[in-house]
Amino acid sequence: MNADPLARVRVSFSKQGLMATLGATLGDISPGAVEIVLRPNPAISQQHGFVHGGAVSAIADSAAGYAAMSLMSVGISVLTTEFKINFVAPAAGERIIARGRVVKAGRTLTLTQTDVFAETGGQEKLIALLTATMMSIAGREGMDE
Repeated sequence: MNADPLARVRVSFSKQGLMATLGATLGDISPGAVEIVLRPNPAISQQHGFVHGGAVSAIADSAAGYAAMSLMSVGISVLTTEFKINFVAPAAGERIIARGRVVKAGRTLTLTQTDVFAETGGQEKLIALLTATMMSIAGREGMDE
């Protein structure tokens, strides 16, 4: 198992079928903070042409989860136990950027938050805010490489 938590985040992210299906990629990552970037396309749009809220929720949840995982010891990963998301503007732009961060890390539960932005011409606009609780899990096959 890799002792570098940021490397473990990269390996785990590469195994996520949903992120690949959405076309999401990892952006900046550091201990306690992970960015996931999505480029809008018709396959992930809703009826008005905006990125679907389900896709926005997925990258926001994953950014929060990976932010929590980036602080975990070898052999420990996380699962989302709950999240709440507020959409504050349509998801329309050149890129959708989810920036997850750890608010408070605990032994069993970790509180996280993700701010999601739509970027156009280098300008960012807040489109959603997610708060989530992550539960530490140990011993799940395939969670660490």
